[in-house]
Amino acid sequence: MSDFLLSARALARHYPVRLPGGLLGRPATLKAVDGVDFDLARGEVLGLVGESGCGKSTTAKLVLGHVPPSAGEVRFDGAPVPTDRRADWRRLRRRMQMIYQDPLGALDRRLPIVAQIGEPFDIHCPEMPRPERRDRAAALMASVGLRPDQAGSYPHELSGGQRQRVVIARALALDPELLVCDEPVSALDVSIQAQVLNLMSDLRDRTGFAALFISHDLKVVRQMADRVAVMYLGRIVEEGMPDQVFHAPLHPYTQALVSAAPTPRRRARDRIVLPGDPPNPVDVPSGCPFHPRCPAAVARCRSEVPTLMRDAGQAVACHLAQSAGGALSPAPRAPRIPPKAKVA
Repeated sequence: MSDFLLSARALARHYPVRLPGGLLGRPATLKAVDGVDFDLARGEVLGLVGESGCGKSTTAKLVLGHVPPSAGEVRFDGAPVPTDRRADWRRLRRRMQMIYQDPLGALDRRLPIVAQIGEPFDIHCPEMPRPERRDRAAALMASVGLRPDQAGSYPHELSGGQRQRVVIARALALDPELLVCDEPVSALDVSIQAQVLNLMSDLRDRTGFAALFISHDLKVVRQMADRVAVMYLGRIVEEGMPDQVFHAPLHPYTQALVSAAPTPRRRARDRIVLPGDPPNPVDVPSGCPFHPRCPAAVARCRSEVPTLMRDAGQAVACHLAQSAGGALSPAPRAPRIPPKAKVA
């Protein structure tokens, strides 16, 4: 048995693309994920945050073996995760499941929800008697707060929160050790978000599953995660405990990300606004990929890719976030929004 349930080392996924130019276009490479390292212990929740397009969802697909890595590897319980979709890959579905961002897209609109919740038993437990499968599906419905009279309902007849409960029930049917949650509450309103998050917390306490929790909502990640990893342009730039990352961020990008989260005590002028747009993953800048938007960048940032340095439970990939003594310290903070001039 491995010390970690899930490990990723130098994980990368590159896609060949063609850019405008010439008769057939110019060949290029889109670096969706470009060298990701992390470990996930049993029963732990790792929150993965970052802006849209940074590679979070691609990382989820790599973890589950839905797409093969271009480089590096993913290990589940010490063994490489297969990607060939053969018998060994299908057997691993019993131990790792995914909760999708769009519940309506993840469900079959032609089947009642009780049939879809019981579908994992039909696929992985064909020896189980049919009455027992129905009873297990009914018990799963009750565990996620769905009523018995909703068993025959179709996905389009349910609310967004109820559909997400169906997806969670189906993912938990086989008691998986790992859940990969890709933006599981981003499409729900705030009150339903709270219900689903509380439900997942209760289910985690009862079943003890580990989870890779992907979200762009920092408040949600802070509630759910034991550790947080921040991604930027296909790489992890900071990692640590939620209180460390959200109260004392080390990386300039994390500082800007945290400042953008609305809180009652934060004033608008305290927000850090980064210049420019995120770089194109087809044309990744040399050196630190964040340096074109970093107001504190130095010459070293433009030429040398920073490594992920670790100290006292925190990790950061930034040349500026390291003191002379070797201990990690916050990079110089970006300037905030200047206060608006008063109109005479």
